[in-house]
Amino acid sequence: MRRSDPPPSLSAEDALARLAEGNRRFRTATTTRTQPWSEELARAEQRPFAIVLGCSDARAPVEIVFDQGLGDLFVVRIAGNIVAPSIVGSIEFAASQFGSRLVVVMGHTDCGAVTATLRAMQAGLELASRNIRSITDRIAPHLEPLHREERSEDLLREAVRANVRASADHLRHGSRVLEDLVLAGRILVVGAEHELETGVVRFFDGVPEALRSRLP
Repeated sequence: MRRSDPPPSLSAEDALARLAEGNRRFRTATTTRTQPWSEELARAEQRPFAIVLGCSDARAPVEIVFDQGLGDLFVVRIAGNIVAPSIVGSIEFAASQFGSRLVVVMGHTDCGAVTATLRAMQAGLELASRNIRSITDRIAPHLEPLHREERSEDLLREAVRANVRASADHLRHGSRVLEDLVLAGRILVVGAEHELETGVVRFFDGVPEALRSRLP
């Protein structure tokens, strides 16, 4: 089998259900996937059943939140779960080479990058660090309709979700490789929010109607 024609993976629907079940174990302290290093696992061919773009926040480690083990997930983490060229390239690589059928963009409540972006927009200020601005400048356009509202918990929550939706939409339509895979039905891109205060991951964007009843 050619490397460009990877073996079939779990369907996107089954992969999403597996993540939801893992998150339930995480929340109920019945985790099963903590595992020590082993040579067998380290040498096994890479076959992640899902690709996850998440935030770098130390409170939102993707494998732990979904109770998955070594080799189960292809994870890309960056502050604010933004989509930049190197991020797109990493996801294109995984989707085309490993046969993963599901891509999840996961933001989280109380996101520092989104909070910093909102504050800078509301105050009319520019962050001092050019490198931090390279993150917030990618978030800001998606928060433009929100930033004139009074700062509140609800505003931040909606801003987090708006940023997730924008990143998911960028992956669906901003990459020819990924867009072709979406149109061919080979991958599904969904958006999710990890509630730090409850541990629940809520899938809210791009989820097929038939799956909604099986998810939190």
